Amino acid sequence: MIEIKVPELAESITEGTIVEWLKKEGEHVNKGESIAELETDKVNVEINSEHTGVIKEFLFNPGDNVEVGQVIAKLDENGSESSAAAQDAAPAEEPQAAAPEAKQEPVAAEVTAEKGKQAIASPAARKRARELGIDLNEVPYKDPLGRVRVEAVEAYKQAQAAPAAPAPAAKQPAAAPVVNDDPRVERIKMSRRRQTIAKKLVEAQHTAAMLTTFNEIDMTAVMDVRARRKDAFFKKHGVKLGFMSFFTKAVIGALKQYPFVNAEIQGNEILLKKFYDIGIAVSAEEGLVVPVVRNADTLSFAGIEAEIGRLAVKARDNKLGLSDLQGGTFTITNGGTFGSLNSTPIINAPQVGILGMHKIQRRPVVVDNNDTVEVRPMMYVALSYDHRIIDGKDAVGFLVKVKELLEDPEDLLLEG
Repeated sequence: MIEIKVPELAESITEGTIVEWLKKEGEHVNKGESIAELETDKVNVEINSEHTGVIKEFLFNPGDNVEVGQVIAKLDENGSESSAAAQDAAPAEEPQAAAPEAKQEPVAAEVTAEKGKQAIASPAARKRARELGIDLNEVPYKDPLGRVRVEAVEAYKQAQAAPAAPAPAAKQPAAAPVVNDDPRVERIKMSRRRQTIAKKLVEAQHTAAMLTTFNEIDMTAVMDVRARRKDAFFKKHGVKLGFMSFFTKAVIGALKQYPFVNAEIQGNEILLKKFYDIGIAVSAEEGLVVPVVRNADTLSFAGIEAEIGRLAVKARDNKLGLSDLQGGTFTITNGGTFGSLNSTPIINAPQVGILGMHKIQRRPVVVDNNDTVEVRPMMYVALSYDHRIIDGKDAVGFLVKVKELLEDPEDLLLEG
């Protein structure tokens, strides 16, 4: 019997959640074929079989958390699909006559007979109960389908081992506010990725001495360049000339002048990064992800636009790999695409700075050296930074530099 384990994923990922089994118990699988989809903190990955054979048993259910190296299924190299199916069907013959209520259970639920009684349990729960010597019929905890899961077996074992009398354990299911009877309220479990996003955002606020400074940019010159060059740009390069390439180039120019914004804190040391891997925040179904444009300082405007477009498509199709998300020295996020006029973005740790773009809005402004009021396309920008290593003077200077480069695109092209 071959054990199928969760493979090594990445240095920072030690566990994941089974999204779904791509095969069924008793089904034939070829070497290299995917058998399960696993959701990690960053991306979804497929687990492939390293052998050819028949799936004998799944040890976990969709929604269960598993760790790297943990056995999640068993494969019979010598089994055949037909014989395996027959073995799966054999235990189901007895309950048909023995217990009429068994017919009311979902087809997917597996029935386990212990001590002459019927017990509905997941494969992992049956296995764990055998190891602990527990009668599944005595386990009071059930999921919404009436099945005993492995967590319930563990909880029941802990209750038995507790020094207090078993009476408190019996009260536990009734006291736990798991079920909400209010039809106006829907209880939704957070996905692993959403939990990770929440955890990292809270950690960033608790760890960094985070502060935000603001400025505004007159987008007249950039919009004029785009209007004049966009058709020729697309014809030549096959990609649209967007705002992100302008902002990426401006950010790189400012990072070169203020290198501590492109740094990281490790213990009592500061890591000054002399390369520019710019993270571009993209909205995906599971939440915000930040794929990284590598060596952005070496790319042209067309190269930046093409890479951002490629990563955005992968994010929408849920096909981003770990290599697309790892690293990054500075992040740009554009809340303006959703209509945000202003915000205070949260640092993407361990980075120490993030630039927030916002909606372009036509507003009356006083034109410098003219004392006249004109209506201009204006954008508020925000820099959130870690005050532990970035002084306010440098943070303000960084944002002013971004403003200057964008309000004078010719200077941006020369310095970019």
